[in-house]
Amino acid sequence: MKYNFDEIIDRSNSFSVKTDKLKAVFGRDGLMPLWVADMDFLSPPAITDALAERIKHGIFGYTIPNPGYYESIINWLKNRHNYEVKENEITFVPGVVKAFAFAIDVFTKENDKIIIQPPVYHPFRIVTESLNRKVVNNPLILENGRQRIDFDGLRTLIAENDCKMLIFCSPHNPGGRVWDEKELKELAEICYDNNILVISDEIHSDLALPGFRHTPFATVSEKARENSITLMAPSKTFNIAGIVSSFAVIHNKILRDNYLNFLAPRELNQGTIFAFTATEAAYTHGAEWLGQLLEYIQKNIDFVDNFLKKNIPQIKVIRPEATFLLWLDCRELGLSQRELVNLFVNKAKLALNDGTVFGKEGEGFMRLNVGTPLPNIEKALQNLKAAIIQ
Repeated sequence: MKYNFDEIIDRSNSFSVKTDKLKAVFGRDGLMPLWVADMDFLSPPAITDALAERIKHGIFGYTIPNPGYYESIINWLKNRHNYEVKENEITFVPGVVKAFAFAIDVFTKENDKIIIQPPVYHPFRIVTESLNRKVVNNPLILENGRQRIDFDGLRTLIAENDCKMLIFCSPHNPGGRVWDEKELKELAEICYDNNILVISDEIHSDLALPGFRHTPFATVSEKARENSITLMAPSKTFNIAGIVSSFAVIHNKILRDNYLNFLAPRELNQGTIFAFTATEAAYTHGAEWLGQLLEYIQKNIDFVDNFLKKNIPQIKVIRPEATFLLWLDCRELGLSQRELVNLFVNKAKLALNDGTVFGKEGEGFMRLNVGTPLPNIEKALQNLKAAIIQ
Protein backbone atom coordinates (compact mmCIF):
# COMPACT_ATOMS: atom_id res chain seq x y z
CA MET A 1 0.00 0.00 0.00
CA LYS A 2 1.09 3.57 -0.67
CA TYR A 3 -0.28 4.70 2.69
CA ASN A 4 0.85 3.21 6.00
CA PHE A 5 -2.25 2.36 8.00
CA ASP A 6 -0.18 0.20 10.35
CA GLU A 7 1.51 3.23 11.87
CA ILE A 8 0.55 3.60 15.52
CA ILE A 9 0.15 7.21 16.58
CA ASP A 10 -0.21 8.26 20.21
CA ARG A 11 -3.33 10.43 20.40
CA SER A 12 -3.24 10.93 24.16
CA ASN A 13 -2.97 14.53 25.41
CA SER A 14 -4.07 15.82 21.99
CA PHE A 15 -7.49 16.86 23.38
CA SER A 16 -9.05 13.92 21.56
CA VAL A 17 -12.43 12.82 22.87
CA LYS A 18 -11.45 9.23 22.13
CA THR A 19 -8.42 9.20 24.42
CA ASP A 20 -8.75 12.13 26.77
CA LYS A 21 -12.33 11.53 27.98
CA LEU A 22 -11.84 7.89 28.93
CA LYS A 23 -11.92 8.50 32.67
CA ALA A 24 -14.92 10.81 32.44
CA VAL A 25 -16.93 8.30 30.42
CA PHE A 26 -15.66 4.92 31.62
CA GLY A 27 -14.51 5.81 35.12
CA ARG A 28 -10.90 4.86 34.58
CA ASP A 29 -7.81 5.44 32.47
CA GLY A 30 -5.55 2.81 30.94
CA LEU A 31 -8.14 1.54 28.45
CA MET A 32 -7.65 0.85 24.76
CA PRO A 33 -9.92 3.45 23.08
CA LEU A 34 -12.08 1.63 20.55
CA TRP A 35 -15.28 3.62 20.91
CA VAL A 36 -15.69 7.12 19.40
CA ALA A 37 -16.36 6.93 15.66
CA ASP A 38 -13.20 8.50 14.36
CA MET A 39 -10.12 6.64 13.12
CA ASP A 40 -6.55 6.42 14.37
CA PHE A 41 -5.04 6.93 10.92
CA LEU A 42 -3.38 10.03 9.53
CA SER A 43 -5.69 11.93 7.21
CA PRO A 44 -4.74 11.95 3.52
CA PRO A 45 -1.57 13.93 2.76
CA ALA A 46 -3.54 15.98 0.21
CA ILE A 47 -5.63 17.44 3.04
CA THR A 48 -2.64 18.14 5.27
CA ASP A 49 -0.78 19.76 2.38
CA ALA A 50 -3.75 21.93 1.39
CA LEU A 51 -4.22 23.12 4.97
CA ALA A 52 -0.50 23.81 5.38
CA GLU A 53 -0.46 25.80 2.15
CA ARG A 54 -3.44 27.87 3.27
CA ILE A 55 -1.82 28.51 6.64
CA LYS A 56 1.23 29.96 4.89
CA HIS A 57 -0.90 32.89 3.74
CA GLY A 58 -1.02 34.02 7.35
CA ILE A 59 -4.32 35.90 7.27
CA PHE A 60 -7.48 34.11 8.38
CA GLY A 61 -10.19 36.71 8.04
CA TYR A 62 -13.84 36.30 7.10
CA THR A 63 -14.18 33.84 4.27
CA ILE A 64 -16.51 32.59 1.58
CA PRO A 65 -16.48 29.19 -0.16
CA ASN A 66 -14.58 29.32 -3.43
CA PRO A 67 -16.05 27.71 -6.55
CA GLY A 68 -13.71 24.74 -6.12
CA TYR A 69 -15.46 23.84 -2.86
CA TYR A 70 -18.83 23.35 -4.55
CA GLU A 71 -17.26 21.79 -7.64
CA SER A 72 -15.47 19.18 -5.53
CA ILE A 73 -18.71 18.13 -3.79
CA ILE A 74 -20.68 18.03 -7.04
CA ASN A 75 -18.03 15.95 -8.83
CA TRP A 76 -17.53 13.59 -5.89
CA LEU A 77 -21.24 12.85 -5.54
CA LYS A 78 -21.61 12.34 -9.28
CA ASN A 79 -18.55 10.12 -9.70
CA ARG A 80 -18.87 8.11 -6.50
CA HIS A 81 -22.64 7.84 -6.06
CA ASN A 82 -24.12 8.80 -9.43
CA TYR A 83 -25.88 11.59 -7.54
CA GLU A 84 -26.63 14.75 -9.55
CA VAL A 85 -26.52 17.84 -7.34
CA LYS A 86 -26.55 21.54 -8.18
CA GLU A 87 -24.58 24.21 -6.36
CA ASN A 88 -27.66 26.02 -5.08
CA GLU A 89 -28.91 22.76 -3.50
CA ILE A 90 -25.86 22.56 -1.22
CA THR A 91 -25.38 24.40 2.05
CA PHE A 92 -22.65 24.17 4.65
CA VAL A 93 -23.83 23.04 8.09
CA PRO A 94 -21.72 22.97 11.26
CA GLY A 95 -22.05 19.22 11.85
CA VAL A 96 -24.56 16.52 10.96
CA VAL A 97 -26.03 16.30 14.47
CA LYS A 98 -26.53 20.06 14.52
CA ALA A 99 -28.02 19.86 11.03
CA PHE A 100 -30.77 17.44 11.96
CA ALA A 101 -31.38 19.40 15.18
CA PHE A 102 -31.95 22.47 13.00
CA ALA A 103 -34.34 20.45 10.82
CA ILE A 104 -36.31 19.43 13.90
CA ASP A 105 -36.58 23.10 14.88
CA VAL A 106 -37.66 24.18 11.40
CA PHE A 107 -40.10 21.46 10.39
CA THR A 108 -41.66 20.29 13.67
CA LYS A 109 -42.98 21.81 16.87
CA GLU A 110 -42.91 20.73 20.53
CA ASN A 111 -44.57 17.38 21.23
CA ASP A 112 -44.52 16.38 17.56
CA LYS A 113 -43.62 12.75 16.94
CA ILE A 114 -40.41 11.75 15.17
CA ILE A 115 -39.58 8.22 14.02
CA ILE A 116 -36.19 6.57 14.55
CA GLN A 117 -35.17 2.96 13.91
CA PRO A 118 -33.11 1.56 16.78
CA PRO A 119 -30.60 0.31 17.51
CA VAL A 120 -29.35 3.55 15.97
CA TYR A 121 -26.92 6.41 16.45
CA HIS A 122 -27.86 7.71 19.87
CA PRO A 123 -28.10 11.48 19.11
CA PHE A 124 -31.19 10.70 17.01
CA ARG A 125 -32.99 9.96 20.27
CA ILE A 126 -31.13 12.35 22.58
CA VAL A 127 -31.50 15.42 20.36
CA THR A 128 -35.15 14.71 19.59
CA GLU A 129 -36.05 14.36 23.26
CA SER A 130 -33.92 17.37 24.24
CA LEU A 131 -35.92 19.50 21.83
CA ASN A 132 -39.15 18.33 23.49
CA ARG A 133 -40.30 16.15 20.63
CA LYS A 134 -41.55 12.61 21.11
CA VAL A 135 -39.55 9.67 19.81
CA VAL A 136 -41.49 6.90 18.09
CA ASN A 137 -39.39 3.74 17.71
CA ASN A 138 -39.63 1.40 14.75
CA PRO A 139 -36.94 -1.15 15.69
CA LEU A 140 -34.91 -2.82 12.98
CA ILE A 141 -35.19 -6.58 12.66
CA LEU A 142 -32.00 -8.62 13.01
CA GLU A 143 -32.42 -11.67 10.83
CA ASN A 144 -29.72 -14.14 9.81
CA GLY A 145 -27.01 -11.77 10.95
CA ARG A 146 -28.35 -8.82 8.93
CA GLN A 147 -30.59 -5.92 9.86
CA ARG A 148 -33.68 -4.98 7.88
CA ILE A 149 -36.39 -2.34 8.14
CA ASP A 150 -39.70 -3.48 9.62
CA PHE A 151 -41.99 -1.94 7.02
CA ASP A 152 -45.11 -3.57 8.46
CA GLY A 153 -44.27 -2.15 11.85
CA LEU A 154 -43.61 1.24 10.29
CA ARG A 155 -47.01 1.32 8.60
CA THR A 156 -48.72 0.30 11.83
CA LEU A 157 -47.08 2.95 13.99
CA ILE A 158 -47.78 5.64 11.37
CA ALA A 159 -51.45 4.62 11.36
CA GLU A 160 -51.51 4.96 15.14
CA ASN A 161 -49.41 8.13 15.46
CA ASP A 162 -49.36 11.51 13.76
CA CYS A 163 -45.66 11.50 12.89
CA LYS A 164 -43.96 14.48 11.25
CA MET A 165 -40.43 13.29 10.55
CA LEU A 166 -38.24 10.21 10.19
CA ILE A 167 -34.51 10.47 10.90
CA PHE A 168 -32.83 7.85 8.75
CA CYS A 169 -29.32 6.43 9.10
CA SER A 170 -27.83 5.37 5.75
CA PRO A 171 -25.56 3.43 5.84
CA HIS A 172 -26.71 2.32 9.24
CA ASN A 173 -24.82 2.93 12.47
CA PRO A 174 -24.24 0.69 14.41
CA GLY A 175 -25.27 -2.21 12.19
CA GLY A 176 -23.35 -1.28 9.05
CA ARG A 177 -26.24 -1.99 6.67
CA VAL A 178 -26.11 -0.52 3.18
CA TRP A 179 -29.78 -0.15 2.23
CA ASP A 180 -30.69 -1.30 -1.28
CA GLU A 181 -32.74 0.66 -3.78
CA LYS A 182 -35.88 -1.40 -3.22
CA GLU A 183 -35.83 -0.71 0.53
CA LEU A 184 -35.20 2.98 -0.02
CA LYS A 185 -38.03 3.29 -2.52
CA GLU A 186 -40.49 1.63 -0.15
CA LEU A 187 -39.42 3.91 2.68
CA ALA A 188 -39.75 6.94 0.41
CA GLU A 189 -43.27 5.91 -0.65
CA ILE A 190 -44.47 5.40 2.90
CA CYS A 191 -43.07 8.69 4.16
CA TYR A 192 -44.20 10.80 1.20
CA ASP A 193 -47.71 9.41 1.25
CA ASN A 194 -48.00 10.16 4.96
CA ASN A 195 -46.41 13.63 4.90
CA ILE A 196 -43.41 12.50 6.94
CA LEU A 197 -40.22 14.38 6.11
CA VAL A 198 -37.10 12.19 5.82
CA ILE A 199 -33.82 13.49 7.23
CA SER A 200 -31.23 11.14 5.74
CA ASP A 201 -27.96 11.04 7.67
CA GLU A 202 -25.49 9.75 5.07
CA ILE A 203 -22.25 10.64 6.82
CA HIS A 204 -20.96 7.07 6.33
CA SER A 205 -21.91 6.97 2.64
CA ASP A 206 -18.34 6.91 1.32
CA LEU A 207 -17.40 4.01 3.58
CA ALA A 208 -19.30 1.25 1.76
CA LEU A 209 -16.98 -1.75 1.89
CA PRO A 210 -15.71 -3.72 -1.12
CA GLY A 211 -18.64 -5.42 -2.85
CA PHE A 212 -21.24 -2.90 -1.66
CA ARG A 213 -22.46 0.41 -3.05
CA HIS A 214 -24.24 3.20 -1.24
CA THR A 215 -27.39 4.59 -2.84
CA PRO A 216 -28.29 8.14 -1.77
CA PHE A 217 -31.87 8.25 -0.56
CA ALA A 218 -32.78 11.22 -2.76
CA THR A 219 -31.84 9.34 -5.95
CA VAL A 220 -34.32 6.46 -5.76
CA SER A 221 -37.52 8.30 -6.76
CA GLU A 222 -39.07 11.71 -7.24
CA LYS A 223 -40.92 11.25 -3.95
CA ALA A 224 -37.62 10.65 -2.17
CA ARG A 225 -36.00 13.63 -3.85
CA GLU A 226 -38.83 16.03 -3.01
CA ASN A 227 -39.39 14.85 0.56
CA SER A 228 -35.94 14.67 2.08
CA ILE A 229 -32.91 16.51 3.37
CA THR A 230 -29.61 14.68 2.86
CA LEU A 231 -26.78 15.26 5.32
CA MET A 232 -23.22 14.38 4.32
CA ALA A 233 -19.61 15.19 5.20
CA PRO A 234 -16.04 14.18 4.40
CA SER A 235 -15.40 13.92 8.13
CA LYS A 236 -15.85 10.17 8.79
CA THR A 237 -14.40 9.26 5.40
CA PHE A 238 -11.14 11.16 5.69
CA ASN A 239 -10.83 11.38 9.50
CA ILE A 240 -11.35 15.14 9.79
CA ALA A 241 -14.31 15.32 12.19
CA GLY A 242 -12.60 18.04 14.24
CA ILE A 243 -12.54 20.36 11.22
CA VAL A 244 -16.37 20.40 11.00
CA SER A 245 -17.05 20.14 7.28
CA SER A 246 -20.63 18.88 6.89
CA PHE A 247 -23.15 19.95 4.29
CA ALA A 248 -26.82 19.47 3.49
CA VAL A 249 -28.34 18.76 0.07
CA ILE A 250 -31.96 19.87 -0.40
CA HIS A 251 -33.65 19.58 -3.79
CA ASN A 252 -37.14 20.76 -2.88
CA LYS A 253 -37.07 24.56 -3.09
CA ILE A 254 -39.70 25.07 -0.41
CA LEU A 255 -37.86 22.83 2.04
CA ARG A 256 -34.56 24.46 1.10
CA ASP A 257 -35.84 28.01 1.54
CA ASN A 258 -37.40 27.19 4.91
CA TYR A 259 -34.20 25.53 6.11
CA LEU A 260 -31.97 28.36 4.87
CA ASN A 261 -34.31 30.95 6.38
CA PHE A 262 -33.49 29.36 9.73
CA LEU A 263 -29.74 28.99 9.12
CA ALA A 264 -28.88 32.25 7.40
CA PRO A 265 -30.01 34.81 10.04
CA ARG A 266 -28.03 32.87 12.63
CA GLU A 267 -25.04 32.51 10.25
CA LEU A 268 -25.18 28.75 10.77
CA ASN A 269 -24.49 28.21 7.07
CA GLN A 270 -21.21 30.11 7.26
CA GLY A 271 -18.27 27.73 7.01
CA THR A 272 -14.66 28.21 8.00
CA ILE A 273 -11.50 28.57 5.94
CA PHE A 274 -10.28 25.16 7.01
CA ALA A 275 -13.60 23.43 6.38
CA PHE A 276 -13.72 24.67 2.80
CA THR A 277 -10.03 23.92 2.19
CA ALA A 278 -10.15 20.40 3.65
CA THR A 279 -13.37 19.46 1.86
CA GLU A 280 -12.08 20.54 -1.54
CA ALA A 281 -8.78 18.69 -1.04
CA ALA A 282 -10.50 15.53 0.22
CA TYR A 283 -13.01 15.27 -2.60
CA THR A 284 -10.54 16.31 -5.29
CA HIS A 285 -7.54 14.20 -4.31
CA GLY A 286 -8.72 11.64 -1.72
CA ALA A 287 -10.05 8.76 -3.82
CA GLU A 288 -6.85 6.71 -3.91
CA TRP A 289 -6.33 7.04 -0.15
CA LEU A 290 -9.94 6.04 0.48
CA GLY A 291 -9.66 2.96 -1.72
CA GLN A 292 -6.69 1.73 0.28
CA LEU A 293 -8.36 2.63 3.57
CA LEU A 294 -11.39 0.50 2.73
CA GLU A 295 -9.17 -2.47 1.88
CA TYR A 296 -7.45 -2.07 5.25
CA ILE A 297 -10.74 -1.75 7.15
CA GLN A 298 -12.01 -4.89 5.43
CA LYS A 299 -8.85 -6.72 6.52
CA ASN A 300 -9.46 -5.62 10.11
CA ILE A 301 -13.08 -6.76 9.98
CA ASP A 302 -12.06 -10.16 8.61
CA PHE A 303 -9.44 -10.52 11.32
CA VAL A 304 -11.94 -9.79 14.11
CA ASP A 305 -14.51 -12.14 12.62
CA ASN A 306 -12.03 -15.00 12.21
CA PHE A 307 -10.46 -14.48 15.65
CA LEU A 308 -13.82 -14.54 17.41
CA LYS A 309 -15.00 -17.62 15.53
CA LYS A 310 -11.86 -19.46 16.54
CA ASN A 311 -11.32 -18.18 20.07
CA ILE A 312 -14.56 -16.64 21.40
CA PRO A 313 -17.40 -18.16 19.37
CA GLN A 314 -19.97 -16.84 21.85
CA ILE A 315 -19.37 -13.36 20.37
CA LYS A 316 -20.53 -12.95 16.80
CA VAL A 317 -19.80 -10.15 14.34
CA ILE A 318 -22.75 -8.65 12.53
CA ARG A 319 -20.87 -8.35 9.25
CA PRO A 320 -20.98 -4.69 8.19
CA GLU A 321 -21.51 -3.62 4.61
CA ALA A 322 -20.13 -0.17 5.39
CA THR A 323 -18.20 1.77 8.04
CA PHE A 324 -15.33 0.92 10.39
CA LEU A 325 -17.76 0.08 13.21
CA LEU A 326 -18.54 -3.50 14.22
CA TRP A 327 -21.74 -4.50 15.99
CA LEU A 328 -20.81 -7.40 18.26
CA ASP A 329 -23.53 -9.82 19.35
CA CYS A 330 -22.43 -10.97 22.81
CA ARG A 331 -25.71 -12.49 23.96
CA GLU A 332 -24.39 -16.06 24.04
CA LEU A 333 -22.03 -15.07 26.84
CA GLY A 334 -25.11 -15.11 29.07
CA LEU A 335 -24.20 -11.88 30.87
CA SER A 336 -26.35 -8.98 31.95
CA GLN A 337 -25.52 -5.71 30.23
CA ARG A 338 -23.80 -4.47 33.35
CA GLU A 339 -21.70 -7.64 33.50
CA LEU A 340 -20.93 -7.36 29.79
CA VAL A 341 -19.68 -3.81 30.12
CA ASN A 342 -17.65 -4.80 33.17
CA LEU A 343 -16.04 -7.62 31.16
CA PHE A 344 -14.88 -5.26 28.43
CA VAL A 345 -13.94 -2.26 30.56
CA ASN A 346 -12.62 -3.61 33.84
CA LYS A 347 -11.38 -7.06 32.87
CA ALA A 348 -10.24 -6.67 29.26
CA LYS A 349 -9.33 -2.98 29.65
CA LEU A 350 -11.17 -2.06 26.45
CA ALA A 351 -13.30 1.03 25.85
CA LEU A 352 -16.15 0.07 23.50
CA ASN A 353 -19.61 1.58 23.17
CA ASP A 354 -22.25 -0.07 25.35
CA GLY A 355 -24.89 -1.41 22.97
CA THR A 356 -27.76 -0.01 25.03
CA VAL A 357 -26.62 3.52 24.18
CA PHE A 358 -28.21 2.86 20.78
CA GLY A 359 -31.51 1.82 22.32
CA LYS A 360 -32.83 -1.05 24.41
CA GLU A 361 -32.51 -3.19 21.27
CA GLY A 362 -28.75 -2.99 21.82
CA GLU A 363 -28.88 -5.06 25.00
CA GLY A 364 -26.33 -7.87 24.72
CA PHE A 365 -24.32 -5.96 22.11
CA MET A 366 -21.16 -3.83 22.06
CA ARG A 367 -19.84 -1.55 19.30
CA LEU A 368 -16.19 -1.93 18.31
CA ASN A 369 -14.30 0.65 16.25
CA VAL A 370 -11.82 -1.11 13.92
CA GLY A 371 -10.58 2.12 12.34
CA THR A 372 -7.22 1.59 13.98
CA PRO A 373 -3.95 -0.18 13.11
CA LEU A 374 -4.28 -3.97 13.04
CA PRO A 375 -1.75 -4.46 15.89
CA ASN A 376 -4.18 -2.58 18.16
CA ILE A 377 -7.00 -4.91 17.13
CA GLU A 378 -4.84 -7.96 17.77
CA LYS A 379 -3.92 -6.73 21.26
CA ALA A 380 -7.52 -5.85 22.09
CA LEU A 381 -8.82 -9.28 21.12
CA GLN A 382 -6.09 -11.03 23.08
CA ASN A 383 -7.09 -8.94 26.09
CA LEU A 384 -10.71 -9.97 25.61
CA LYS A 385 -9.82 -13.64 25.23
CA ALA A 386 -7.76 -13.57 28.42
CA ALA A 387 -10.53 -11.78 30.32
CA ILE A 388 -13.09 -14.41 29.33
CA ILE A 389 -10.81 -17.31 30.24
CA GLN A 390 -10.21 -15.88 33.74
